[in-house]
Amino acid sequence: MNILVLHGPNLNLLGEREPEIYGRLTLAQLNARLRRYARERGATLRIFQDNCEGRLIDLIHANRRWADGVVFNPGAYAHYSYALRDAVAAARVPTVEVHLSDVKRREAFRRKSVIAPVCAAVISGKGVESYLSAIARLSRPISS
Repeated sequence: MNILVLHGPNLNLLGEREPEIYGRLTLAQLNARLRRYARERGATLRIFQDNCEGRLIDLIHANRRWADGVVFNPGAYAHYSYALRDAVAAARVPTVEVHLSDVKRREAFRRKSVIAPVCAAVISGKGVESYLSAIARLSRPISS
């Protein structure tokens, strides 16, 4: 099982940026935890972080044939990026949108995701567990 993990804008500042909302774990620490968890489940990860919408689109396109699933934290792009929505839809790879914070309990503009309708699931508000739950969901054996 190959899983692409994409971290969107500002996630490079994890551990520094609003730790009361996003926690104190750095992006490097989060990635290490994801790799360990995936390895235990027999999954291989490719992990990228980018602040630029176009580069995130390029990463989705470039990995669409390699990935069996995508864990995607689009950050604020979730709320308005139809270009990322179209890239996820075009890739035709099961994608789980994740957020560390509970976007439904935050500012009104964060409560709607334009990307969610083309995703297999949305998991938010669980901190790191949002990512782990997404990896678990994507790496479940297909039942016959």
